[in-house]
Amino acid sequence: MTDIKSMDYDELCEYVVGIGEKKFRAEQLYGWMHQKLVSGFDDCTNLPAAFREKLKSECEFTCLEPVKVQQSQIDGTAKYLFRLQDGNYVESVLMKYHHGNSVCISSQVGCRFCASTLKGKVRDLKTSEMLDQIYRIQKITGERVSNVVVMGSGEPMDNYDNLIKFITLLNSPKGLNISQRNITVSSCGIVPKLKELADLDLQITLAISLHAPNDELRKTMMPIANRYSIEQIMDVCRYYIEKTGRRISFEYSLVKGVNDSMQCANQLTELVRDLNCHINLIPVNPIKERDYKQTGRDEVYAFKNKLEKNGINVTIRREMGRDIDGACGQLRNNYMEDVNESNGDY
Repeated sequence: MTDIKSMDYDELCEYVVGIGEKKFRAEQLYGWMHQKLVSGFDDCTNLPAAFREKLKSECEFTCLEPVKVQQSQIDGTAKYLFRLQDGNYVESVLMKYHHGNSVCISSQVGCRFCASTLKGKVRDLKTSEMLDQIYRIQKITGERVSNVVVMGSGEPMDNYDNLIKFITLLNSPKGLNISQRNITVSSCGIVPKLKELADLDLQITLAISLHAPNDELRKTMMPIANRYSIEQIMDVCRYYIEKTGRRISFEYSLVKGVNDSMQCANQLTELVRDLNCHINLIPVNPIKERDYKQTGRDEVYAFKNKLEKNGINVTIRREMGRDIDGACGQLRNNYMEDVNESNGDY
């Protein structure tokens, strides 16, 4: 079956004309899928019935099924559990800020460095499955999504082709038309793909999950550190900044007694001193299967102050959705507990 929602506009036009329809039908169909965000071909009411039947026989229409929603009692953040058409599940998070609604989406079922890595990667998400996390949340809430963060389960650079198509469709004036500058993509540091990304000269924000200032420590925290050294990552970051002119963000999760010492702060300073970058400090969030402990508030601010005194641009990430396991690093691949507890929330 043809994954029609993953097609860009030109591909859809070629497909529609190829099956004997007029080109303007492609524009109508594209609008139904990517602007009106309908859930199936039968909702495309200005398309001829025969055309809709032909589409149903030849194409799959990706529409994620919302299984459960949890809303934080602390800050209103909402976490959505979606069932995919093959029976797998992904989670997405809606965060509301004064500047607009931001959605954090997953790029794979399972991932490398968060709660879901405990069961490993299952598969890549299709472009349409990445898009539809945003589409369903926008339809459910009735509110526009203005910012997108690809920072949920998965390593986006491992799903590179689908990621780039996702950005193209999300940015299209014929779709939601979300500015590239309002799209953030996080990576643990897949160096060859980061170089490819730099060569595209996109205006997205790149966030590198660093979490340690030296290779020895990083290898104890992130398996990817055994493939690519911090020196290689810094080199490709310099290349990315030179090619795109964009500032890079480094994500640094503070773990008590592991990477939160003043020595680590000084090493981190030396790593990034010459880069156009920003350090995003993240007090590690609890995950029941891991024994990481959160750095205390005073120690977090001491680490931040040390970086600032060294001339580094740094902020502490605001914790959102922690009480619903929706904060950074807490999305997981063990969904059956949530599924069994949902009891028809939708």
